[in-house]
Amino acid sequence: MKKNLIVLGFAVLAFSSCKQFKKGEGDMQYIIHEDKEGAVIKEGDFIALHAIQKTEEDSVMQNSYDYDRPMFVAEQKSAFKGDIYAALAMLSEGDSATFKINLDSLQQKMNMPKPPNTKGKYMIFTFKIDKVIPKGKLSDADFNGKIEQFFKAESQKAKNQEAGKISNYIKSKDLKPTVTPSGLNYVVEKQGSGPKPVAGDTVKLNYTGRFLTGKIFETSVVEVAKKENVFNPMRPYEPMKVAVGGSNTIPGFDEGLMLFSKGTKVSLIIPSKLGYGEQGNQAIPPYMPLIFDLEILDIIKPKAGAPAPVAATPQPAAPSAPAK
Repeated sequence: MKKNLIVLGFAVLAFSSCKQFKKGEGDMQYIIHEDKEGAVIKEGDFIALHAIQKTEEDSVMQNSYDYDRPMFVAEQKSAFKGDIYAALAMLSEGDSATFKINLDSLQQKMNMPKPPNTKGKYMIFTFKIDKVIPKGKLSDADFNGKIEQFFKAESQKAKNQEAGKISNYIKSKDLKPTVTPSGLNYVVEKQGSGPKPVAGDTVKLNYTGRFLTGKIFETSVVEVAKKENVFNPMRPYEPMKVAVGGSNTIPGFDEGLMLFSKGTKVSLIIPSKLGYGEQGNQAIPPYMPLIFDLEILDIIKPKAGAPAPVAATPQPAAPSAPAK
């Protein structure tokens, strides 16, 4: 998927350098990069697509390629002339295009927050349409059945590709991981010292969670959050305390905590069977492998009669931290 992003990025640059934006309806401007044969998207259609959203200053607001899966959209009636749905209505399955959409109209008509640091007039969207399921005259039951079949096929594809993606990631980074019998991979950056935690202990740690693409979805480290543009001023950035062996986190995270002494810095490569599995959750798709970079700050023995803390459950905009 990262390769696809790079190819698409080069294509956009190439087209942008030799083609001018055309005038669309309202205040929209557009460039069509690839125009396949087929019916254009209509209101009610189901769409699977990749999207890159950025400001005119090239600040990326959203990039579906970071999550290694497409986005899913139901085509709706336009909120204003030249909006996002009007842009999608110009495309068919297999098409790709870049659109400039008026920022003030997006804010006023679609409640899309205006980025605080942009001085541009437009938000820029690049779409690649992967799949369209037309609503047409299908009954709701038949239409929903087709969408369900699509999701099942996507889930099966993700399942089939997961092991290869993990292997390719390890090779691309030239890693030499240790593999546990459960299938957890880990690479120690810095070896700690002292005893390892046992069930009932509490581990105090900093962590950063990311996808194989490198996209960070959650971190307890403020410097990392700011550097990777995922900083949320509404949340505290501080080490997390996790009770070991209490099944309060996903299995791969729980297993990993029992392997390392205080002072260890380590990366866990967690296959989906030790993560969120075939169901995923609200933010993490099915069969999604995850990486957690951990620094073990302390191992705390329980006090007699004191309840053990459980894993915190941060609520990031993207996928959640490793709460079960």
